[in-house]
Amino acid sequence: MTIENEKLDENGKTPFAARFRGFLPVIVDVETGGFNSHTDALLEIAAVTLRMDEDGVLHRHETFDFHVDPFEGANIEQSALDFTGIDLDSDDRCAVPEDIAINEIFRSVRKAVKENGCNRAVMVAHNAHFDLGFVNAASNRCDVKRNPFHPFSCFDTATLSGLAFGHTVLARACQLAKIEFSNREAHSAAYDAEKTADLFCTIVNRWKDLGGWPLPVGDNLAMDETSLEEE
Repeated sequence: MTIENEKLDENGKTPFAARFRGFLPVIVDVETGGFNSHTDALLEIAAVTLRMDEDGVLHRHETFDFHVDPFEGANIEQSALDFTGIDLDSDDRCAVPEDIAINEIFRSVRKAVKENGCNRAVMVAHNAHFDLGFVNAASNRCDVKRNPFHPFSCFDTATLSGLAFGHTVLARACQLAKIEFSNREAHSAAYDAEKTADLFCTIVNRWKDLGGWPLPVGDNLAMDETSLEEE
């Protein structure tokens, strides 16, 4: 679906753009060689876009993912490889240089932002600042000029899951949300990103079903967006 055939609101925004203040949530997962985004390798990256149907319900849309060659001089902890199950020497890995992976992911995200009439992407991830840190560090290393993601704001499904389901571990939160989750397939960037996307959609859609969106409009209940920005 493109912006041309979406219904616009009175402010000329698509429903998706209106839902998140002009931001397009894009779910990201990274697999890495450690915990330090500046020194440790980015080994896998996946991004999942969403779509909103005519009833305002979010669904998982497209997945973009890459296995990534470690950047020159990158640190890789054996414990990280043991945890993720990544075999750097596997003939099936088909890894690409970091700059290709980052630029291709960003290109797909920018396209989705435009198609949904949004202004910018906002990262959604499980323990989101970890993933955002690695993506921003890779973007800086590759000297990318057009990073589509907000530089510091993000939506964290670990926090949202704690609110909605009383649990912050991805596998357990998915189980409580009645989303099928395979521990055998986990710790693949594409798999974890898709499950995180399903979890995010479930939480947002449930909030909508409970009457939490759209917000009631009234003198004491709604504020003009401009006044919010001024405060």
